[in-house]
Amino acid sequence: MNFRCPVGGKPVCLAIMYVRAFSTLGCAELSLDEAQALARRHRIPAIELRALGGTTDLPAWFAANFASPAALADQQAASDCRVVALDSSWRLIDGTPADRESLLALLPWARALGVRWLRVFDGGATLDGQTLAQAAEALAWWRRVRDERQLQVDLMIETHDVLLDARRIQRFLAALPDGRAALLWDAHHTWRKGGEDPRRTWQAIRPHVVHVHVKDSVGRPSARHPFTYVLPGTGDFPMAPLRETLATEFTGTVSLEWERLWHPDLPPLDAALAAARSWW
Repeated sequence: MNFRCPVGGKPVCLAIMYVRAFSTLGCAELSLDEAQALARRHRIPAIELRALGGTTDLPAWFAANFASPAALADQQAASDCRVVALDSSWRLIDGTPADRESLLALLPWARALGVRWLRVFDGGATLDGQTLAQAAEALAWWRRVRDERQLQVDLMIETHDVLLDARRIQRFLAALPDGRAALLWDAHHTWRKGGEDPRRTWQAIRPHVVHVHVKDSVGRPSARHPFTYVLPGTGDFPMAPLRETLATEFTGTVSLEWERLWHPDLPPLDAALAAARSWW
């Protein structure tokens, strides 16, 4: 995909290096085949799975519809739409043992799909010594599991709750023994909730970012938030300058997270993808 931007008064074309995708949070009622068909219609090469068939319990849905990971692998082997991530609800901070088991239940299906990343949340409301230690312990537990089982899949941590700006993200990374973690950067959250220019956040955390969520909103309160989600390109999110930066500096996934499962009054994902064609 190319986009046009003025340089020296003349329009030029820049080749976008990142991979576009969308989260099935926006089309939770669809099956896997239907979600991938939607992606093909909009010439989007990848999707991330948060919900299918009306449920966020992906292992249960896979078991009911494919019976075994091997059957899922066979069915998806010829697909030209990749699944790049499975999205869990586990939080590094305040996560429960049951949440860890739910994360582990995704592993055979992630292997069948050839998925590289499992999404987890940061969690928490404050970033102090106790919560930093809790997050570090949770991540250490996962890394032991990953290494013992020789897994090819790894965690990416979404900047969703407490990690709302570059300063907090850097403090979290500094608390880890090796200072490293793969991040799913929710660029809308650090902008709308953290009050930070996305380009500033990107420059501070870019070595750790493997996946980016984008969406648009206006500053009008809604039922769930002090802002309202709107169709891409009709709100205030500064996508144009962020896109210009990511286009030349990022080779990971940029995913439209259309939160229709949580906000059923939003237009269908099909409409959001159509609106986003020149936006991202």
